[in-house]
Amino acid sequence: MACMVQATAVSTASADTSNHLKASFLAAYRWMLLARVVEDKLAALYRGGKITGGVFLGKGQEALSVATAMALRKGDVFAPLIRDQAGRLAFGESLLDCTRTYMGSRLGPMRGRDGNVHRGRPREGLMAMISHLGAMLPVVAGSLLARRFRGIEGTVGAVSLGDGATSTGAFHEGLNLAAVEKLPLVLVVANNQYAYSTPTSRQFACDDLVDKAIGYGVAGHSVDGTDLEACLAVLHRVVAAARAGGGPQLIVASLLRLVGHGEHDDASYVDPKLRKSPLGADCLELAEKRLVKEGWANVKVLRDMHADALREVEEAVAITLREPPPDPNTEDWCPLATRHLCEGHE
Repeated sequence: MACMVQATAVSTASADTSNHLKASFLAAYRWMLLARVVEDKLAALYRGGKITGGVFLGKGQEALSVATAMALRKGDVFAPLIRDQAGRLAFGESLLDCTRTYMGSRLGPMRGRDGNVHRGRPREGLMAMISHLGAMLPVVAGSLLARRFRGIEGTVGAVSLGDGATSTGAFHEGLNLAAVEKLPLVLVVANNQYAYSTPTSRQFACDDLVDKAIGYGVAGHSVDGTDLEACLAVLHRVVAAARAGGGPQLIVASLLRLVGHGEHDDASYVDPKLRKSPLGADCLELAEKRLVKEGWANVKVLRDMHADALREVEEAVAITLREPPPDPNTEDWCPLATRHLCEGHE
C-alpha cells in the first residue's frame, strides 16, 4: 500500500511538472511569436519610409529575452536592450508603446521626442534603454541599492547585455558595485558572437564570457540561447537564487544574431559557418517543433496563433498611423522627468 501511495505521489508530481512546463512553454512561445510578427512589420514600415531612425530586430534572441522577463514578477526591475521585444511584451509593455515610439506618435511613452529604442516606463520597473549599452548595468544596480535604502525587500533587477557591452567600463563598474554590495542583480549576456561587426575573438581573450564571473566574485551560469526550455529553467532558477540573497548572477547565453545589427546592416561580415552551426538555429522554429513533438500544439493551432498575432499587430499599427507626431510649434520641449524644475512651474 505504501509503495502504491508513493508511486501515485511521484506520478502526480511528474504530471504537475509536465503541465507547468507546457503552460510556460506555450506562454513564452506566444510572446516570442508576437515579438517576431511586430518586428517583421516594423522592418517593412522602415523599408517603406514610415519609420525614422533605426530598426533593430531580435530574431534569434527571443527565447532568452522572454525567459528573462517571465522569471521576473511585479515590483522587479527589467532593463531590456534593442533585441528584447519578446521580453518587453512578456514584462507588460503594450504593442502600442512599441509602435507609437517607432513611428513617432506624440501619444507614446517618449512623446515622439527620442530615439525609438529608448522607450520605457521606469515607474513600472521597465527601464528606458541607454544607447551606450553597458550603462544599463550601473543604472539597475543603483536602482536596487536605492530600494535597499528605502527598506524594500524581495526585488530583483535583470539587465540584458550583449557580448560587446562586457568590454565597457560601465560593465566593470556596475558589476563590481553589485558584487561588493551583494545586490539581487541578474545580468543576462546574449553572446551573439558579434559586437555590431566585431567578432568575439577581437573582444575578449578569456575562453568563455562566463569566466568573468569568477573575477568579480559572482555566480556564473551558461545556457543554450536557442533552447527555450533551457532558457526558462535557467532564468527561473537564477532569478530565484538572486531573490533569496545569493547576490549577483551572471548568465551567458550562446546564440547567433540572425539578422544585421539593424535593418541598415546586411551582416555580410558574419561567418557562414556560424550560420550553419547549432548557434545559427532559429529559437522560434525550434520552439514550434517542440510544441508539435510534445503534442502541445498542432499545425492548425500554430497557424491560428500566428493569425491572432498578426491581427494584434495590424490593429496597433493602424491606430498609430492615425495619431499625430509632435508639433514643434506647440510642443513644450522640457524633459518630461524634470518638468517640476522648470521656471514658472506651479
